This record gives sequence, structure tokens and C-alpha cells, in this order.
Amino acid sequence: MRTFPILLCAAMVATPAVARDRQPLDLPAGTLGDAVAALAAQTSLSVRIESDTLWNRPVGSLRGQMSAREALDRLLKGSGAKAVRLGSNGWSIRQMQSSPRRAAAPPRPASPAVASPPPAPAPIIVTASKRDTMLTRFPGTVNLIDGTDLTFGGAQGTDGLIARIASLSSTHLGSGRNKLFIRGIADSSFTGPTQSTVGQYFGDLRLSYNAPDPDLRLYDIGSVEILEGPQGTLYGAGSLGGIIRIVPKTPDLERTGAELSGGLSATQHGTPGADIGGTINLPLMRERIGLRLTAYAVTEGGYIDDIGRDRNDINRTHVEGGRATIRVDGGNGWTIDIGGILQNNHGADNQYADPALPPLTRSGTIGGGFDARYRMASLLVEKRWNTIELHSSTAYVRQKLDERYDATIPDGPPQIFRQNNDTRFFTTENRLSYAAENGLSWVAGASYVHNTTTLGRAFGAPDMPLPVTGVTNKVSEATVYGETTVEPIPALALTSGLRYSRTILNGGGEDVSPAFIMAGRTITAKRTEERLLPSFAVSAEPLSGTTLYARYQQGFRPGGLAIEGPFVRRFRNDRVRTLEAGIRHLPSNGGGVALSLSIAHSQWQDIQADFIDSAGLPSTENIGDGRIWSVSGTGRWQASERLSIEASAAMNDSKVTQPSEALLRAFAFQDVAQVPNVANISWRTGFDYHAPVLNDKAELHLNGWLRYVGKSRLGIGPVLGEQQGDYLDSGFTARIGTPAFGITLSLTNLDDEVGNRFALGTPLGATFGHQVTPLRPRTIRVGIDTAF
Repeated sequence: MRTFPILLCAAMVATPAVARDRQPLDLPAGTLGDAVAALAAQTSLSVRIESDTLWNRPVGSLRGQMSAREALDRLLKGSGAKAVRLGSNGWSIRQMQSSPRRAAAPPRPASPAVASPPPAPAPIIVTASKRDTMLTRFPGTVNLIDGTDLTFGGAQGTDGLIARIASLSSTHLGSGRNKLFIRGIADSSFTGPTQSTVGQYFGDLRLSYNAPDPDLRLYDIGSVEILEGPQGTLYGAGSLGGIIRIVPKTPDLERTGAELSGGLSATQHGTPGADIGGTINLPLMRERIGLRLTAYAVTEGGYIDDIGRDRNDINRTHVEGGRATIRVDGGNGWTIDIGGILQNNHGADNQYADPALPPLTRSGTIGGGFDARYRMASLLVEKRWNTIELHSSTAYVRQKLDERYDATIPDGPPQIFRQNNDTRFFTTENRLSYAAENGLSWVAGASYVHNTTTLGRAFGAPDMPLPVTGVTNKVSEATVYGETTVEPIPALALTSGLRYSRTILNGGGEDVSPAFIMAGRTITAKRTEERLLPSFAVSAEPLSGTTLYARYQQGFRPGGLAIEGPFVRRFRNDRVRTLEAGIRHLPSNGGGVALSLSIAHSQWQDIQADFIDSAGLPSTENIGDGRIWSVSGTGRWQASERLSIEASAAMNDSKVTQPSEALLRAFAFQDVAQVPNVANISWRTGFDYHAPVLNDKAELHLNGWLRYVGKSRLGIGPVLGEQQGDYLDSGFTARIGTPAFGITLSLTNLDDEVGNRFALGTPLGATFGHQVTPLRPRTIRVGIDTAF
């Protein structure tokens, strides 16, 4: 592992929102602090309040189409306070002092100037709690990322989240092919029949069930929330490690606007790249119907050379996609959103190298590559009463992944292995939530999910590979759930919840040899699984801004069918039980230090994981029981109004405590103790700075970060036991400009680290031990952004 000097830099800047000036707002009556909390949640703005007196000032409700400036002016009318803009995404509410009348008086000694207190931070709302819970009252570990940070220096995909969150990790097969992990709950390196351990959501809509991360490009996003798991009570199956919730910006029904950004990049040892993206907002019927469109295209230059075929930079990636949302204001608190998402990811070849050859090099016989396609159609309906809200969300998803691998054995004829994953996914959820001023709140809902995934395989000559055994898994899941919080005494909250799930599993083999059809007939029968998932939590605020919490939560994944050689066989569901305790401190003013620390112990039963079968291909099995200790912490110091410094770390200690009989037979006398893809430690540090320049006509924003990923193992057993990780990644971005126009310069992998993000490039067991996935080499990007 190499090191380099840490850069002291950073920033909070990005292209301003298209419809930030005017948008539908619904702010409740209560205190100014309550109204500001709602304003922050609905607009993704940062609003600071200077004093407790202002914070507790009574205000009436406010509803309608308006800008943030208009809303703040109405809330502050008659208060003697003023809203002052801070950069492109923030406001400070300050008490203005009246000018005293001058009177003749003898001169008095000048008294020392008293510095005004720093402005109070805006309340942070955790919308993923499904009740818009304030962070100070949320009993769990949560990370929140502002959407503007994700477009600073060019919009990013999931890699942008991983670079910012120490406890979030991923495989690195390529865009649209990866699995995500949170808090060390990691099952395997392959995307097969098992459900993901991380639930991914776009607003209230689940993005996938057991398909890989679609790696949507995060243009026009309000915020991203990452809740560490399990989150079984509210989110059900597939949230063992936690959930990632992307909160998109919504159409403005009054104002037309647009934004556009683009850039050119150059990768050392590789080929150039480019990106362009834009958003337009159109009111189709003023105050009634609005349309918001986003489109983008990204090309990332290749940097892997194949000396066997005498080709350079073979792994170029191209991503194109877009989103559309039509919002209808039905009046009387009703809102309807009709939307769609489309994205295509194409990889010209796979991004792995051979460690025995020069860096960024491998030797192959034929080319590989992949194509990932994602489609979603959605309908959301919301209704707001005084204290009760209705949320109804329905979506249909089609996700396809076609992967191609060089399967040629040494001195043999050219061979190709193809794998196709075709997923059809329908989901609907309907819930009611309630919140009262006395601290009582609850949420109750019901959901239904139907998912069909067909995994097909072919092997043979590149021009005519022959089908081999595949599998189809069908899952239908109906659930009801509820969670409630009460405050028996001030500053103490008790939360409990329960989820009931009924899952029907069905499926069978694809392209199974007739000789094996009767042998596998019994395992393709339909079966039903039922599960109760309780949760309990307690949180207390012994000091202003300091929260102590503890919680117990469960999670599970249903079983399914897996391929092993020519057979299709069954694997069981797995379950996680977690105890977590933590402390969180948020300063009551704009300066100071914000801290959070949590420790969790997870018991994992019947772990679903992958191993290499007799044909040298990955298969799924329950490998036994295990336990995971995890510790995570974050800190942020607001050193001045312009400079902030942050750091975070995550540590994991995992072990398979009771290996299954199948695992012991397969890997006798081998070390199978460590859960795969769990780094022992990861940490990140970053610095943000912004300052006015050019006589206050423009702003300079800087951002710099350094991230370390510790050692982990690729998988279970000797074949998948390769070490990976133990590398540093880094980045730096600068922007100069105004909210309407800016120029950016960014640099990633400053030290040109090679590293090994992932010790896998192809699932074929014959080549394991000879693969590394290096970091993208040092890359520089120059970009512009504009809004109008």
C-alpha cells in the first residue's frame, strides 16, 4: 500500500436546482423550527436559525407554490428577523437590530465587541423513516448526502456514494453489474438467485429485488439517505445490511427552468471520456400539471490492455439514460406523480487485469463485455390531511443483464461463457403515517411484491455457444407492517414495530438435460414461507443536541433455487438479528463538532453465499451461521463559516461460527471462517472550503477527500479465498462561478494508485487467483455547468 500527502481542501457546491425558486410547499403550523424542518425536507435547502428565541417563535401553516425566499419572508413577517442567503443552497435567519435614536450623551469608553453567535443548523429530517423523523430523534445509524454534492465535478453513480460513506462497499464487476454491502453484511461476489442484502429505493419505489445495482446516474437528485440495517420492520426482505434511498427532485408547477452540465476527461494510461446531462422543468398547466425531464450520456475511457489480442484500453464504458415525471396537483391535498426511468450501460470488455503481467494488463483469446438495461414505470399518489399522510407507490421494473466472458483454457480452442439475467419486478405499497405534537407518531402499511428472475447460461464456441442449465425463480410476497413511537416523558422516546410477511416461492430449471429433469422434479415445487419481524428501540436526549439510542432489529431473505452443475437445487432463507447502540451529537449552533458513534452485533443464520461448483461455475448454498461485530463513527468540525473538516471510519469483524455440513465437505481442512467481501477497516477524511472571489461576484469552492479500504476476501473456500482491498483512493475538485454558471476542474486517484478493488473479473473458476480489478488511473476532468 502506498501513501501520499493528504490534501486540505473541499466544498459544498453544485449546479443550482432548476425549480428551486418556486415549488409546491406545505409547511405546518407550530414553531419556526418546525416550519424550517419541513422546508428543509421539501426543498433540500440548508436553513440556519440564529437563536432559540427565533426557533421557538409560533408561526401559522403555509401552503402553495412559492420560492424559498417567499416562504421565509412570510414566516418571518413581523418577527424583526431576516433571511440572508448563504451560497447557492443555504439561508441564515438572523435577528435584525433596530437603529436606536441618537441622543446627546457624554462619551463612554468603548466596550469590547461581542461576537454574534453562529447560526443554528437546519434540522435534519430522515425521510427514510417513513414518518419524516428528525435526526435528533432517530434511533439508528444514518448517513445523509446532499444531492448537490453528487453533481459537484460531474454527476456520478453509486461510486459517488461509496466514495463518501465508509460503511458502504461494493463488488467491482462494472457499471450495472455490482452488488452493494452495508455494515459488513456481505454474502458473495456474484449476482445470482439470492436477493440483495441492501434495499435500493428511488423515493418510495424499490429499484430491484435480486438484480444487481442499476448504478443510476445521480443527476437532479435532492438527497440520498443510507440507513444501516437490518431494516426488516419497515422495508422487509432484502434489507439485512440496510437501505439506500435516493430522493429525486420533483416538478415545479409554476416556473419554467433548465440546467445543463458537461465535461471532458482524460485518463492516464487510457483513453479520454466525456459526459453531458441536463434537466428541464415545464409547467403544462400552471399550478396544476408540471413535467420534469432529465437526460444524460456518459463515456468513461478504457485503461486495460489485452496483450493476447494486441488491443489497448479495451474496457471503455458508455452509459445513457433519463427520467421523466409528470406531477398533477389534484387539489385538497392530493398529488399524483407519473414517472419513468430508463438507463443503458454498455461495457466494451471486462475491467480486470492479471497481476503476473505489467499493471493494467491481461492476456486473453477473445473479448468479453456486458450490456445492462434498466426500465421502470411508476405511479405515486399522496394525500395530506392535518396530521395524517397517505402514500401509495406502484412500479413495474424490467432489468436485463447480458455478460460475456473469455472461457478459453490454456492451449485450447477459443471458448465463450455467456450469462443472461432477466428480471421482471412489480411492487406496490400503501401506508398511512401520523405525527402529533406530544411525540406520538405511527406508520402502518401493506405491500405486495412479485419478482421473476431467469438466469440463463451458454458455453462453447464464440459464434455458437450451447445452452447449459439455468434457473427461474419466482417470488410473491405480501406484507403488513406497523411502527409507533411514544414519548412517556420529555426527551425519551420508545419505538416498537412488527412486520408480517408471507412469501410464495416457485421456479424451476431452464435448459435442463432430460436425464436430470425427473431427479430435480421434487425441488421445483411451490412452497410458502411466513415470518414475523419485530423491532424495538429507545432514544434519549440527556443534553441538548446529544442523542443516546439502542435498538433491536431483524431482517431476512427468502430461499430459492440455485444451479449446481447440471442440477437445480434448493437453498433456504437466511435471517439476521442485530443489537445496536450509539451516540450522536449535533451542535446547537452553526459551529462546533458533530459526532456519531455506533456499535452493533449481528447474528446471521443460514447464510446464503456462493461457492464454485464441480463445473467451475458459481453456485449458491447455505454455508452455516455467523456473527459480525461492526463499529462505525463519523465526525465533522465546522472550523469556520468557510471551512469544514470531516472524517469517518467503519470496522468489521466477521466469522462463520458454525459452518454447514455441505461447506465442511466441500472445503475440508480449509479456512472458511471469514464472511466474504467484508473489509476489516475502511476510513475516509475530507475537507470543504468556499469563499467569495472577484469582488463578491463569484464563489470559489474546493473539495478534497482521501479514502482507505482495508483487506477482505473474495469469497468462501480456497478457490474464492483471494485477498483484495488494502488501497487508497482520492479526489479533488474546484469550482469557480455563480449559481447561474460555473467552471470545474476535478482530479481523481491523485497518486495514480493501482490497487485491487476486487479479485474477480470472470466467474470461471479455472482462472481464479490470476485476476485483480485495479482502480481507474489518475483522471482529470474539466467541466461547465449552467442554469436558467
